[in-house]
Amino acid sequence: MAKRRFPEGFLWGGATAANQVEGGWDEGGKGWSVSDCAKAHFDVNVLDYYAHNHITTADVEEAMAHPEDLVHYPKRRGSDFYHHYKEDIRLFGQMGFRVYRMSIAWSRIFPNGDDETPNEEGLAFYDAVFDECRKYGIEPLVTMSHYEPPLRLALTYGGWYSREAIGMFTRFVETICTRYKDKVKYWLTFNEVDSMIRHPYTTGGLIEDRFPGKNFEEVIFQAMHHQFVASALATKICHQIIPGSLVGCMLTKQTYYPFTCKPEDVLKAQQMMRSTYCYSDTQVFGEYPAYLLSHFKNNGIHIVKETGDDEIMKAYPVDFVSFSYYMSSCAAHSTEGLDFTEGNNMTALKNPYLLSSDWGWQIDPMGLRISMVDLYDRYRKPLFIVENGLGAKDVLQEDGTVDDQYRIDYFDAHFRAMLDAIEYDGVACLGYTSWGCIDVVSESTKQMSKRYGFIYVDCDDYGKGTYKRIPKKSFYWYQKVIETNGECLF
Repeated sequence: MAKRRFPEGFLWGGATAANQVEGGWDEGGKGWSVSDCAKAHFDVNVLDYYAHNHITTADVEEAMAHPEDLVHYPKRRGSDFYHHYKEDIRLFGQMGFRVYRMSIAWSRIFPNGDDETPNEEGLAFYDAVFDECRKYGIEPLVTMSHYEPPLRLALTYGGWYSREAIGMFTRFVETICTRYKDKVKYWLTFNEVDSMIRHPYTTGGLIEDRFPGKNFEEVIFQAMHHQFVASALATKICHQIIPGSLVGCMLTKQTYYPFTCKPEDVLKAQQMMRSTYCYSDTQVFGEYPAYLLSHFKNNGIHIVKETGDDEIMKAYPVDFVSFSYYMSSCAAHSTEGLDFTEGNNMTALKNPYLLSSDWGWQIDPMGLRISMVDLYDRYRKPLFIVENGLGAKDVLQEDGTVDDQYRIDYFDAHFRAMLDAIEYDGVACLGYTSWGCIDVVSESTKQMSKRYGFIYVDCDDYGKGTYKRIPKKSFYWYQKVIETNGECLF
């Protein structure tokens, strides 16, 4: 009997985001992005998500007053991919990557967002990155917007709340699709598009204190509407300029289990799942789902549309559905007396049957299979798992090695669940990119010490270190998985 393996052509690889890996924040003509003002709070508990991610106008002004500060604003330095990209991509090639998910920093191409002409030095940088990928047979999967709108968009226009953001974004999309039409086939529009409701600053350039007297939930959904229209237009532009290109949406896969079999808990889980699905439903089906329209009506939320918006959204839905999956959590009608834990951009009701990471994220490989089945049954479009991984406190040993067997165990269990979904449940899946294939500055807590990578970057939370790249034990394990297309797992 033949060993099990993944489908031929399955795209194995890894993922990063420009704002967490690149560095070089003020080089090559790049302008300020919202992420350049995201502060690390060393004195705040890593489990306090709100404190780490709530940003005011005063916070932004303080950040801009200290452009030299790379300690408290670690996303300005990232992992210094900007200067190490050749070495990093060579290591990705050594692992056997067939795809590398990355993002293009909007403010590296249009420094202010509203510029009339693009920054040639920024365009040339990504040309070099894509050429390096091609050298090793790596297909780029490019996210157009990954948590870093230009800062001017936030401060001058009110972020994505402004209708003008659509025109700025489509100019950016036309520019990068035209420039890289022979180098990039796979695209994503907005990273974790649903995250606007959880951290509106990084996703939409929205600063709550700049909307006095307004219903901020309405502000967020208005910004979301503009992103939905922009995503549809981006899909149209990409298909026109790059024949055969594929454009996907990207959502945070929040998987909720009823805490008990009480109907009230089951209903609560269903409602919480819908609170995420409403975004991908809109991008896949090209229209707002009825339950979201009911939410607007019942909560007095009024979305301003322009003539033709609905037609644009309907005409240009996405080609595939990509998602991040890190954990599952529970839902209960009443949470009194129940335990909570931290999670991916949220606080979650704890599942007593699961173990947790050092940061409180619950580890649930079977939840990945459940998520894949849910998504494929719902959308009947190919899936792409573009973020999944374990943040851990890796230790560099005296002999220069990192023994991260716990990470290997994590991936082994998730890969088996992924193949079960493909082989036993009939799910169509294009590929898999692990999150933070090289150590990056974490999104939620702005730490380097929360490490995800197969490659260790010698840099601490304060930016101290040599930035030397060191393959971990998991590097060689993943290399074997890709080489055998997963057969070595069985």
